[in-house]
Amino acid sequence: MNEVVASFVQDTRTVQDGLFNEELPPQETTQQRMGKIIRDKYPDLSDQDQEAIRQRAVAALNLIQQGGARAAGGTSAANTALIDGIRRYVTDVRDLNVDLIDSINPFGEAYNILAKTMNEERLRQVQSAIAGRKVQLSPEEARDLAKRALKFKNERGRLPSITSQDAWERRMAEGIAYLARMKQERAGG
Repeated sequence: MNEVVASFVQDTRTVQDGLFNEELPPQETTQQRMGKIIRDKYPDLSDQDQEAIRQRAVAALNLIQQGGARAAGGTSAANTALIDGIRRYVTDVRDLNVDLIDSINPFGEAYNILAKTMNEERLRQVQSAIAGRKVQLSPEEARDLAKRALKFKNERGRLPSITSQDAWERRMAEGIAYLARMKQERAGG
């Protein structure tokens, strides 16, 4: 688990987007990028086992973030606040919906720390530089989004909409559109 979490937080693109790309839905990092890291590290595991590891790693990241936020909250027992925070969420984590866990940005607390340590002008410069670059999908990311879109369709009876207000639904629709464009280009060329 430590290797998976370490690989996740050491991935430059994931960290940059998680910290500074406000348009990026948290599911992009928690489902796609974490999923890719696990598929790369454990290619011999079944899809179900890979998904179980992904869910556990995301839950661990969120528990650490929530515990750290509670510890930084200035409680009188700051030395046990992290453990207390983790215990509070561990008892609840079995009852949580995986979609709820995936919707939490694992870099939210890191952004708050950066905001405190950098002056406002510098933080804006970094944020605008990262947000200004256009991220393109790889075929692998598009396929993963399409798989998630199929799950979405099975659950909701419709495909994700490119015009949805929900950023994650839009992202899944972008993955489908990308694959359709690739297929069309192959057929035409």
